Amino acid sequence: MRFVRFGFAAVACFGALVLTGCPDKPAATTDAGAPGTTAQAPTTPPPARFSLSYQAPDAGLAEISLAPDEKPAIEATSVLELRSSIGLRNYRVRLFDEAERAMVSDDDVEESDSGLVYRINLPQPLKTGFEYTLVVDAQTGSAFTDSLGREVEELRTTFQIAGEKEKPAPPPPAKKRKK
Repeated sequence: MRFVRFGFAAVACFGALVLTGCPDKPAATTDAGAPGTTAQAPTTPPPARFSLSYQAPDAGLAEISLAPDEKPAIEATSVLELRSSIGLRNYRVRLFDEAERAMVSDDDVEESDSGLVYRINLPQPLKTGFEYTLVVDAQTGSAFTDSLGREVEELRTTFQIAGEKEKPAPPPPAKKRKK
């Protein structure tokens, strides 16, 4: 009996030793001379965002809201500037008047992968009281993309020039013929 008790005690001690005898592996330590670097997956930039500004009379650029349900009123201007947060491909920018006619303009573009700056220089200031629509859509096909190849949603925003609607100049009076 003594042997059974001793054997049982020996097995219990041996089992406890086996279970607690092997410590967990320590975390890998870095060399004191090498800086610690962690590999991070490259993050993709957010989708393209647009901002629209106009040349205010005080010679500064003023922001125009691009909210879809808003029709902001701005001061008469002859310079509009559209910016995007990422480069674009296969796009076109157009400005329309109330009758959906494209406005004549001299445009300047600065393109890069980090963004786009598109300036619309109009020969005459926009007319007070009238509505205008700025459209950014695909040049060819049904969609345009950013510099990473992701499709970008078409931008269509309407704004109004503050003030009374300019009335067209009356036609000159008809000349009376002498008989």
